Amino acid sequence: MAWQELFGTDIGLLSVFTIGFVIVMAAYFIRYFSKKMDDEGRNQGN
Repeated sequence: MAWQELFGTDIGLLSVFTIGFVIVMAAYFIRYFSKKMDDEGRNQGN
């Protein structure tokens, strides 16, 4: 019943899209900030 409502209604599909978008955005920010911290560490070493 819950799966049918999640994937079968407009609100459910919007919820799935929102959850997916937040997960992708979190992965991007983790990668971005990790790269910036590594760059800053290299610059301080010089």
